[in-house]
Amino acid sequence: MVEKMKKPSPDEIIKLGQRLYDSMSECRLCPQECKTNRLKGELGKCESSSELKIASYNLHHGEEPPLSGGSGSGTIFLSNCSLFCKYCQNYPISQYGNGRTISIDECKNMMLNLQSREADNINFVTPDHMLPMILIALGQAKKKGLKIPIVYNCSGYQRLDILRQLDGIIDIYLADMRYNDNDMALKYSGCHNYVEINRLAIKEMYHQVGNLKFDNKNLAQSGILIRHLVLPENISGSEGIFKFLAKEVSKEVYVSLMSQYFPAYKAPQDEKIHRRITVEEFHRTVEAFYDAGLEFGYIQEMEYESI
Repeated sequence: MVEKMKKPSPDEIIKLGQRLYDSMSECRLCPQECKTNRLKGELGKCESSSELKIASYNLHHGEEPPLSGGSGSGTIFLSNCSLFCKYCQNYPISQYGNGRTISIDECKNMMLNLQSREADNINFVTPDHMLPMILIALGQAKKKGLKIPIVYNCSGYQRLDILRQLDGIIDIYLADMRYNDNDMALKYSGCHNYVEINRLAIKEMYHQVGNLKFDNKNLAQSGILIRHLVLPENISGSEGIFKFLAKEVSKEVYVSLMSQYFPAYKAPQDEKIHRRITVEEFHRTVEAFYDAGLEFGYIQEMEYESI
């Protein structure tokens, strides 16, 4: 049995954030590895400098039930993104960078404010490119009494060495598995070697936090939840993803099957993704989920329903 790593202290979290902040002089925070000097105001591929920029923060009830089924998930939506999905439904935030610049102190106060409003957790949405500043703010918030679970709501396209440094800091990973084919990932999300990077990242997240664990209100306190957005024409390659999860992660891993795809951003101009998915496409995905030996999670029809 692997001995669990001791949880870092608030000061250790702050020091990690500062080290990662300094590394932005030649930024490699994400697998894009653009090596931009963000500390001098240059913009990385993510269109971000060293400033912390958010689109919004609030209690959010639209996440899966174990994340927002109480008072709501305390979401902090970061502006910009390290992926460039042609169909992104949040493209004004992720691709156009809508939002405002805030200080690390403001970010700390947002977390404490959300906790005071009885948020179920603190949920950082698309955090990779802002990770150094987030960690500094998080350490400061923990010094002031932040205790609720921390959710890392991410694309699943993360550098392994960065993830390993988050062991003991992140309680819940809410991670995408978007593609089973690198060519599809490059075409539709602008990222190289997606499958290999994504699978190593998911295995590391699972190693850190395991399957979802709940409190007496059925709210998640720790663990990993995989999100899988079903795309038209089987572009997402669902069957291969489910087989990987069952064989190399856990048959008890929780998966959120999402039927909400609609042609946003640049998708209307693409002949394969210019439409919503069909009922048949989604039902085939659900069948593939069960056929792989998986059984835990959530199916999104008109709203989330437990499997």
